[in-house]
Amino acid sequence: MTLLWVMIAGGAGSGARYLIGRWAAVYMGADFPYGTLIVNLTGCFALGVVAHLASSMSWNPDLRAAIAAGFLGGFTTYSSFNHDTVALFAGGATGAALLNIGITLGGGMLAGWLGLVAARQFVT
Repeated sequence: MTLLWVMIAGGAGSGARYLIGRWAAVYMGADFPYGTLIVNLTGCFALGVVAHLASSMSWNPDLRAAIAAGFLGGFTTYSSFNHDTVALFAGGATGAALLNIGITLGGGMLAGWLGLVAARQFVT
C-alpha cells in the first residue's frame, strides 16, 4: 500500500514541478531555468521541514514516504541529494559530504555528457 501512495504522490509532485516550470517561463522568462531553481530550492526546504516533523512528531511511515519519497521525489530529486548531504555535514562527515557534492555534480555532468556522446553515435 505504501508503494501505491508514493506513486500517487509522485505523480502529483511531477505535475506541480511541470506547472511551476511553465508558470516561471511565462512570468519570469525562459532565458534562465527559473522553474527548476524554484522547485529545487522549495523542495530542499520542504524536505527539511518534513524530515524534522516526521521524526519529532512520529508520523506514520506511510505518510512520510508518500510526502518525502513520493511528492517531493516527483517534485525534485535534488531535495534528496541536499538532505543526504546536509545529514552528512551534521553528522560530522565533512569529507563524505564534500565527496558526495563533488561526485554528484561532477559525475552528473560527466554522465550527461557521456549520454549525449553515446546517443550521437546512434542518432546524428
